[in-house]
Amino acid sequence: MRNPDWDDDNDEAPSAPGAREEARALQELRAIYRQADAAYAPFSCPASGECCQLSKTQRQPWLWYPEWLLLARHHPLPPPREDGGCPYLDAAGKRCTVYAERPFGCRTFFCERIRGPARQPADTVSALLLRLERVSQRLLPSLTGPRPILEWHAEASLREEEP
Repeated sequence: MRNPDWDDDNDEAPSAPGAREEARALQELRAIYRQADAAYAPFSCPASGECCQLSKTQRQPWLWYPEWLLLARHHPLPPPREDGGCPYLDAAGKRCTVYAERPFGCRTFFCERIRGPARQPADTVSALLLRLERVSQRLLPSLTGPRPILEWHAEASLREEEP
């Protein structure tokens, strides 16, 4: 039975083994993203892009496999940024070029500049993270945790360079 909370975007690939599972995982990932966005609807972000300056903040989002799969399937792999920012920032380093499909960690910003209610939705975030982990484990059981976005990016860049 189809989960009514899943997106209707068609990520179905031809009937290759595993393609249906990947498509279902991406649909569920989109549902998780929508729920995270709803939980953070009362909050606002200054949209400065400061949190995306990964070398300056010494922080980066950690992605589960379905999150990386979504980016890799729908966006060309950008080159690393010389300024150490997220590779998915625009040339000016201010705007996310994958905003609609940005990772969970980018949606649930824990920033001192956040504006909104006094308490962030930590319980909702925890529940959604557990759900995201289960989705990832169904696709790639060998991955026991999320990985930093720059690690995923570097690995994909190396694969592109291979003959």
